[in-house]
Amino acid sequence: MRKFLTSKRTKVVVFAVCLVPLAALIWRALGGKLGANPVEFIQHATGDWTLRFLIFTLSITPLRKLLNLPELIRFRRMLGLFAFFYVCLHFATYIGPDQSFSLSGMWEDVAKRKYVTVGFAGFLLLIPLAITSTAGWIRRLGGRRWQALHRAIYVSAVAGVIHYYWLVKSDVRKPLEYAGIVGLLLAWRLGTWLRGRGKQGAPRKVQPTEPVTAETS
Repeated sequence: MRKFLTSKRTKVVVFAVCLVPLAALIWRALGGKLGANPVEFIQHATGDWTLRFLIFTLSITPLRKLLNLPELIRFRRMLGLFAFFYVCLHFATYIGPDQSFSLSGMWEDVAKRKYVTVGFAGFLLLIPLAITSTAGWIRRLGGRRWQALHRAIYVSAVAGVIHYYWLVKSDVRKPLEYAGIVGLLLAWRLGTWLRGRGKQGAPRKVQPTEPVTAETS
């Protein structure tokens, strides 16, 4: 397993797999299978995949510790950047076909509809995380400040779940499923923080070899 995870080809495979949702959307569009409201279909699909990739990113640290597979860290930045990629598609579908590229209409919508407000806030929070996802930014900001900044992914994930819950009007099962998973990841993070507070040792220094788009260990 470790040999597979450390292989250069594995990253290529993971990258290709992350593009499958986009390929599926394009395939459906070419086949005219986006339903009666194609814009809404694309918005929901890209929103779903944004939340999924946020969850994948947040799951890396618990999994690498529980499974004793530190090599999983190699994929965290990629997964985080794909979360940002799909939220950009989600936003582009909203500001383009939905709002006809009207910034005034968008701001009015953000101010009037609370689900749009919280979703937009979650999107904005991901922008600095994507920008500062490189090793160079870790060096510029310093490990402690960089860690503090990238913990905002939890806020963005929670905002995404709330956005989804307020958006749907009847069947809330899917947003509640996402809420449960994000809640478990938050509880794990809180438990790790509390255990760390109880120890007297110095905090681990973030190494530039571990750039991510989101969560820290």
